Amino acid sequence: MSTPISSTAHRTRTSTSHRLRVMGGIAVSILFLFPIYWMVLTSFKQQVDIFTTPPKFLFIPTLETYIEYMQRADITRRLVNTIIVATGSGLLSIVVGAMAGYALARIRIRGAATFGLLILLSRGVPPIALAVPMFLVARKLGLTDKHITLILAYSTFLIPYVMWLMRSFFLSLPRELEESAMIDGCSRYGALFKIIIPISLPGLLSTLIFSMILAWEELLFALVLTNRHASTIPVAIAGIAGDTVNGANWGALTAVGTITVVPVVIFALLVQKWLITGLAEGATKG
Repeated sequence: MSTPISSTAHRTRTSTSHRLRVMGGIAVSILFLFPIYWMVLTSFKQQVDIFTTPPKFLFIPTLETYIEYMQRADITRRLVNTIIVATGSGLLSIVVGAMAGYALARIRIRGAATFGLLILLSRGVPPIALAVPMFLVARKLGLTDKHITLILAYSTFLIPYVMWLMRSFFLSLPRELEESAMIDGCSRYGALFKIIIPISLPGLLSTLIFSMILAWEELLFALVLTNRHASTIPVAIAGIAGDTVNGANWGALTAVGTITVVPVVIFALLVQKWLITGLAEGATKG
């Protein structure tokens, strides 16, 4: 039987450990969030205030940079293109990847594990090794600078990611669910769409969110496969970074960077409930 002294010591150690974890979490959060905070802060500074030493935290904010580059770099059109491409590639990848993940998790296929591993390892191929052949094929077919071209290109690296994640979600579900449905007269596809997909909705949504974020920030394929009509926000940032004579235009870079990051942050906050639920369920078995 524990004494009151030992019980008090245990509570003290537990409380101290909890405080240390909280302080560590706060420190890590500040470390990761400060660059984003500084980018947003700099985007509202005048050019003369950006390079002051020591840096200014109090200044008169201005929207001059936003107004100038929203017109010059056609940011609105590029933002719409990014939304179209990220949404299209995310939806296409979740449909194809989820079906493939279900097949690997449920259907007895000889060498299924090896096949799945090979698909996952395909993500290790350097993107530049795929970008040039894709450009040559797109040019031959007359599909350069098209939304559909970027959607298909992004799907090549999103589908393996979706497939492997969804395989884990499907493995976490008992086989008895499908077996019961098929005994009641459902086909394999009926059991999938009527039973498994509704149950796996948190996993599907969280995987879709991650896929859209990956597509949102992709640069290389967008830079190679587009010119003007379908170019995205990351291409605009690359253009501003390269269009300098006396150094980087930090005002423009931070303004466009803020326009790029803020929608992703807002989107993640809106869907964080489904994101956390999906990640928690997907971690039960892998």
